[in-house]
Amino acid sequence: MNTANSPRIDHYATTVPSSLRVHLDGQAMDVPEGCSLAQLLSLLGQSPEAVATAVNGQHIPREARAGHALEAGDQILLFRPIVGG
Repeated sequence: MNTANSPRIDHYATTVPSSLRVHLDGQAMDVPEGCSLAQLLSLLGQSPEAVATAVNGQHIPREARAGHALEAGDQILLFRPIVGG
C-alpha cells in the first residue's frame, strides 16, 4: 500500500473545526470551538445593538461580548432590552 499519497489523519484534525454544543433560547445548537458571544451574534445575523445578552443567567454587556468565549453547555439568552421611563 502506498501511503505517500494517502491523506494524513492529523491533517484533518487541524483543518476541520471542532464544535461545542450550547443552548440558545432553550434550543441546542453547535458553534465553532472558541466562538465568542459577539461572533455568535454575527453568525445569527443579529445586530449587536438590537439585543441584550445573558450567559448562564449572567448579563453580558455589549462591550464584553467579544471577550466572552462560549463553553460547552452554556445557556445563552437573547432578548430585547427594555427602554423607556
